[in-house]
Amino acid sequence: MDATAQQGHDAQTMRPARPRTLSLAETARLAGGTAPSRAVEVTGISLDSRELRPGDLYAALPGARTHGARFAAAAQRSGAAAVLTDAEGAAILRDAGIGLPVVEAPDPRRSVGAIAARVYGSRPEDGTAPALFAVTGTNGKTTTTYFTNSVLRALGRRTGLIGTIEILAGDESIPSRLTTPEAPHVHALLALMRERGITAASMEVSSHALQFHRVDGVRFDVAGFTNLTQDHLDLHGSMDEYFAVKAQLLTPERTRRAVVVVQDEDDVWGLRMAEHARERLGPDLVDTIALRGGVPGDRDAGPGRHGADWTLTSLTRRGIGHSFALRHRDGRTLRVSTGLPGDFNVANAALAVVMVVASGVDVADVQRVLDEADPLTTDVPGRMQLIGTQPTAVVDFAHNPDALRRALAAVEPPDEEGRVIVVFGATGERDRSKRPVMGEIAARHADVVIITDDDPHDEDAGAIRAEVAAGAFAARDAGARAQEVLVLEPRTVAIRAAVAMAGRTDSVLVAGRGHETVQEIRGVDHPLDDREELRAALADGQQDRWENR
Repeated sequence: MDATAQQGHDAQTMRPARPRTLSLAETARLAGGTAPSRAVEVTGISLDSRELRPGDLYAALPGARTHGARFAAAAQRSGAAAVLTDAEGAAILRDAGIGLPVVEAPDPRRSVGAIAARVYGSRPEDGTAPALFAVTGTNGKTTTTYFTNSVLRALGRRTGLIGTIEILAGDESIPSRLTTPEAPHVHALLALMRERGITAASMEVSSHALQFHRVDGVRFDVAGFTNLTQDHLDLHGSMDEYFAVKAQLLTPERTRRAVVVVQDEDDVWGLRMAEHARERLGPDLVDTIALRGGVPGDRDAGPGRHGADWTLTSLTRRGIGHSFALRHRDGRTLRVSTGLPGDFNVANAALAVVMVVASGVDVADVQRVLDEADPLTTDVPGRMQLIGTQPTAVVDFAHNPDALRRALAAVEPPDEEGRVIVVFGATGERDRSKRPVMGEIAARHADVVIITDDDPHDEDAGAIRAEVAAGAFAARDAGARAQEVLVLEPRTVAIRAAVAMAGRTDSVLVAGRGHETVQEIRGVDHPLDDREELRAALADGQQDRWENR
């Protein structure tokens, strides 16, 4: 079984032990379609014929390359009870002689979430469902969910997690291949968490998840917004469209409350998201956090109506991290610390803390666990993960222009003689417009730029490197900070080159892949973990220095 199949198998095993049954008539009603008058009931739902269990509804949806109905025979052999599909899929089933009952709907993907919610009973209104926290935005989703869970655990909650790095349902963890899993997995996981006594869970909600209906049928208790910067324009086309998709989360259909970070008075997208959330949810159900400066508005108009609800003050360094205060307009204050480096982790920590307060936890209880447990100094795999100290060696997931800029600023050596050395690339089959921009940012904020491969997928790796390098060379030639711009491959060679040229006071940032453990090239997954490669290079470098004394 290959890695993709194994992931699907593992994710699909995380189902509730006691699913409900759903008739074809009710399935058709939820899908806005038609069904045969046969006494058939389904006990689960799957988008993948390889994951299907006996009694499942097979959702045969149109795909990028082929229609899911072409795999209906495999679904039938695995025990599918019925098929949900569109008119094209129904025709394919008839031509193939598939004898399963068919629920035909005009847009079946839009109904998968509602059907999964009903058959798994994932979000009952009886008070037994876990408190559910969502985080969206371009950067910071993963760290904010880990921070939120860490604070909730310190408060005595049993937590779950659905995100980029892993899925947690109690003590069981599996790797995650999508930032947000497909809707059947999401609802099955939420139902399983409820069965296992989990009382709070955090979920990353990507723009892809909203665009492709992966969180349909889920209403969160609190949704948080981190920021919006250039990314995924290959899918959304423009920043306005990207914003519109993200904004779907901060609506009454998807969340009860919202918390919005506004970086400063010039943060167009943060201000716009705050205004959108206030209009859709109501001003009293939205908390804004001003990191620098204020949120425009009349601060005397009443709590939560205009201006910032929480303001960040008294920011000071704490080791490689920071301590700061969050002051509410009503006078309440939270003293917060995080040991993770970077001003963006200040923003992530502030958002996590305010989301917990917004869920109904008293400020005094939150302050108690912040003081006693230091929950915001928690390991987040591949997110500003410190691998070594002499030189400072960090692995981060920064894979878009804003994230790369912030990560480079976070590793700036305190010693004026220290240099910043960065190793990064760009992902294939993704937004090409950001590639030269990332090269330019690297050249402007690092002393040595080493451009290498990320995940080329089916693109030519050399062509990707050239597009990134073009931005770096142009910036260097225009007088940017970088003294050297190198193009090296494979990635392991690039990482070792960075360590070999680093002095004890320098910083080495390996950016773009973070927690990932395989590199995809032409459809083949090759083992590659930046953290392990960086550790090995540092260890070999230390040995070389010892032998040459």
